[in-house]
Amino acid sequence: MINRICISTINRCNLACKYCHFHEKSEIKEAQMDIFKILDHVKDYVREKQAETKQVEESLPKPLFKIGFVGNGEAFLEWDKLKSYIAYLEDFPEISAYTITNGTLNLASKDWEFLEKHRINVGFSIDGYKELHNKNRCNSFDKTMENVENYRKATGHYPTFNATVGRDSLENADKVIEFFKAFGVRITFSRMIGKYGISLAEYRDFLKKASKSLEVRSGGLDCTMYGGKCGAGTNNYFFANGNVYFCGNCIDLPPVAKSDISFFDLEKMSLDFDRNYCYKESL
Repeated sequence: MINRICISTINRCNLACKYCHFHEKSEIKEAQMDIFKILDHVKDYVREKQAETKQVEESLPKPLFKIGFVGNGEAFLEWDKLKSYIAYLEDFPEISAYTITNGTLNLASKDWEFLEKHRINVGFSIDGYKELHNKNRCNSFDKTMENVENYRKATGHYPTFNATVGRDSLENADKVIEFFKAFGVRITFSRMIGKYGISLAEYRDFLKKASKSLEVRSGGLDCTMYGGKCGAGTNNYFFANGNVYFCGNCIDLPPVAKSDISFFDLEKMSLDFDRNYCYKESL
């Protein structure tokens, strides 16, 4: 069963981070994509899977399906659209959602509260202490941390964090880990890929070290940028620009389908490879 996807709701970003692998790819071109139709397909798929199990709703695990509203750009640049996608799922508790922001855009308290009310996990992209973050992320540290605090004031807790691990992170691992200790929340450490990337072995060594002091997301089938085993072609389908890709790291490979494909057809596709390694890098 497919149980998670990412939907790239926008290609635009207000930053130009040095290591952004999406915009290294000249193949990224704007194209129309009916996101509500994708969400309808998810709902149909979840309904059918519930029926197949012959279990009543209360006995099924929740959520059954997770959607990430993340991808090529900064989703908060089109806040009203993102809000409408989230609201479209509010009658389906079996479907959870999350989003990731660079944290530089000011939302009103009521907007942070909307995300909290709808159980949206919000991940702020923070690479670590100020000097390291600013080196690659357009000197955005102060503004991002200001909105981290605004989020905390509106919701009563800190958001989770998404940190990209590159060469500087490896060389200053203790300092990076110490920075995140103060917040007491889960950290998703992403492996830097592309031109400035680090090896999978280096990344895993960093995760092992960080896990001794922090709550680190890892394990399971997922995008190899986030740890665990590669979920490409199982639960990591990436919807962008009217197409479907095996994952966000595969956007320069031919798409596997158009974005209006049903999930029953999508689950017929399969990949056979050693999932301890990145599918893209195994080619």
